[in-house]
Formats: sequence, structure tokens, C-alpha cells
Amino acid sequence: MKNNRREFIKVAGMAGAGIVVGASRSKAETPKTQVHKQSFNMHGYAAPKMDRVRMGLIGVGSRGSGTLNRFASIENVDIIALCDILPGNIEKALKTIEGYGHNPDTYTDGEEAYKALCDRNDIDLIYIATPWKFHAPIAVYAMERDKHVYTELPVGISLEECWQVVETSERTKKHCFMGCGSCHDGMAATILNMARDGFFGELIHGEGNYIHDRVNGPDRWERDADNWFGYRPWRLKENVGRNGNLYPQHGLGPVAQMMDLNYGDQMEYLVSISSGDFTMAPKMKELAESDSYFEPYEGLKYRGNMNTTLIRTFKGRTIMLQHDISSPRPGSRFQLISGSKGIYEARPPRIAISEDYMEESEFKALVEKYTPKMTRTFQEKVSQAGGIKGSRSYERVTASDWRLIDCLRNGLPLEMDVYDAALWTAVTPLSEASVAQQGKTMKVPDFTSGAWKTNKRGMDISLKEGGTTNLV
Repeated sequence: MKNNRREFIKVAGMAGAGIVVGASRSKAETPKTQVHKQSFNMHGYAAPKMDRVRMGLIGVGSRGSGTLNRFASIENVDIIALCDILPGNIEKALKTIEGYGHNPDTYTDGEEAYKALCDRNDIDLIYIATPWKFHAPIAVYAMERDKHVYTELPVGISLEECWQVVETSERTKKHCFMGCGSCHDGMAATILNMARDGFFGELIHGEGNYIHDRVNGPDRWERDADNWFGYRPWRLKENVGRNGNLYPQHGLGPVAQMMDLNYGDQMEYLVSISSGDFTMAPKMKELAESDSYFEPYEGLKYRGNMNTTLIRTFKGRTIMLQHDISSPRPGSRFQLISGSKGIYEARPPRIAISEDYMEESEFKALVEKYTPKMTRTFQEKVSQAGGIKGSRSYERVTASDWRLIDCLRNGLPLEMDVYDAALWTAVTPLSEASVAQQGKTMKVPDFTSGAWKTNKRGMDISLKEGGTTNLV
């Protein structure tokens, strides 16, 4: 009787939680190749400048409310409207910007409430921090309504959605920017500057990860009154019935920019394999014994703890990406760049130009020499504003946030465009397909339709233009 009741609870709970029963979102079929003729090249496109950037934010839970605080910290940004299906999230979000002088309208009427926000004519930029499945549909709807878009990772959940976002951005000439703060991170920008200066010689290999332990520790699973817990309910659902690299962008982004992907080189193909799951299923069994909330998750198939994806570019460079958020390992994102003259490793940060690593004093001197103007200018803006505000990392304004607004205000091309968003996101569905077929080689789509061969570099780390936006 107990077993039957448990099975009933499990099935009912899975349906209520939005978990697909007995089906996997990882498809064994090789993704179809899509023929696309570029209608307009969004790389290098500069939209008309705007003195003030009027924003509407869709999804203001933990990530979205942090972003709200970050953009409220940038001068000449007006927070016009907020949208979330949970009124409680709206109330908490409004408290985070008290004192900044913003008085946004709010929308909470169901999953399509975002449409009314996007339909307004007094918004320039839409920010998206919803569950992943809504990112592409909202981005497309917003661009169709004459809005630029800033979306959290990923830009979509399938190759089809990646293409849809690219096509819409080209047709509407609206930017679709996928946030990836690790690209503007101080050290990543410094190493990018060194790579462009030829310090490492011809680049050969790069490595990036999304590794940090989100399973161990009691704070990961203790639920509050809203069923919110440290591992995140949405993240738990995404790790059911899928197997691949679900979050490649933070590790990939800096390497992609150093290798000039989408402007000088391009991914050609990838292969991907995953380990088994040795922690998630046992953890769900353990939790279900004392908390009925987790009973629907007991006995399900979870993503392998460690995924390793290998990518080869048309110029013969290689990239290794790893994803593991369910075993006890120290955190790691951008990890390594290796060239014909030297190598940089991020943890611990060090450089070698032969078989031996250079002395710390020499390394620090190089960092001082190659810290780019973009990084220095942002640091000056932070100092002038009295420091970065926010108790948690995702509440603190980043160089990526600041530069996005600065580019829009000055009518400059964005430093990460829709092609970067699509390419970096495409690694996920391609890795899932490869894992499902025992590491089968997957061709990577060219979202630029060949324009990568002539596109000029993005990411203006020398800050030739702009840099005029302040923080508050």
C-alpha cells in the first residue's frame, strides 16, 4: 500500500511540477541542418543611440531581482516596468530599488503577461530572466515589438530556437544580447588583450568549465515557504531526463572571443560524452525520505555528473568544455588558453612561456601591463560611485552590464551579438545529441552564414569609443 501511494504521489507530483514522465528531452536524432541566407549582418551593427535606456524586466525572482538592482545602479537607465507571474517576487524586487528613484509599472497576470509589457511604446530594452523554455519566445516577441533584448543564458533550448532568434534579429534589426559576465571579467579581459597582442602566439587550445558544487551542503536543499531552495527548483527540473553540457556559456565565452569565433574562425564540429550519475539520484532518495516535496524526483534519471565536450574549429583549434554541478569540486569557469608561445591557466592564475611557470612578480607585471582600458575605466566608474552595491554577486553591477548600456547610449555595436548567443547556446542541444549517440560527431551550424570569414573583431577592450556612462 505504501509503495502504491508513493508511486501515485510521484506521478501526480511530476505532472504538477512540470516534469515529463517517461520521456527524455535528450534526442538521439542528429539535429537537422538548416539552410539560412543572412538578410542583414547584425555583427557590427550600431542601433541609433539613445541618451536614456528605458527597460522592462521579465522575471524578477532571485536572478532577475539581482539584475534589477544592477541596472538601477547605472546612470541614464529608467526602470519602466516589471513582470513576474508571482506577485511576491514583484514586491521583493521593488524593495531592492527603493531609493533609486524608479517607479515601475507591474504585470503579474499569468505566463503571457509579458506581452502587455512588450507592447508598450516607452521601452527600449527587454530583460529576460524566466525559466529557460520562455527565453526564445519572449525574445522573439520583444524584437517583433521593436525592442532590443538582453536575455539570461541560454538564448533558447533548441537549434530551431537559436535560428529563430537569429532570423528575427536580422529582420527587425534589433539587438539580442545574451548576458555572459565572465567575458568582461577583469582577468578574462586581460588575457584576451594578451592573446590579441600575440603574447601566446598562434592559439591552439582553450578550456572552459561550469563547475561548482550545488549538491552538498544543507543550504542547497532547505526549502522556504515558497518552496525555494539553494539548488534551485528550476535547475533541478532541467537536470531530469537530459544529458549533456547544459550551461556551456560562462566557460566558452572568453575562449570564443580569444579565438575570434564568429569573426575570423568558426566551430566546425563537436563530440560529447557524459559520466554516469553518482550523486543526484542518491540525493533525491535521501531527501524524499524526510520531505515529501522531493518524492516525485526519486527514481528518475538525471544528467551525468561530468560532461566533457570537445570542439574543433575550421582553423584547427580545439576547445574542451566541462560541466559538473553535482560533485564536490572547486568552482571553475574560464580555465585555460594555450598557444604556440605560451599558456595561461586560471586556477591558480599563472603563465608559462616554457616548461616552467613564471615568477609571481613577473606575472603581476604582465597583468598590470595588459589590463585593458575597458576594465580600468569600469573600475574608475565603480570608485567614483563609492563602490559596487549588493550583498550577493548577482546583485553587483558588472562591466558587462555597464558596457551594454554604454554601447546603446552611444550608438555603438554590442560586444556580444545574436550570433554569439546562438553559437554558444547551440553547444547544449548538440552535446545532448552527441551523448545520446555515444559521442557521435555533430556538425556545428554557422549562424553567421559565412560572414565570420570577414567580420571584424567584437569586444572593444581598448575602448576606442564610448565609456561615457556613469554609475550611481
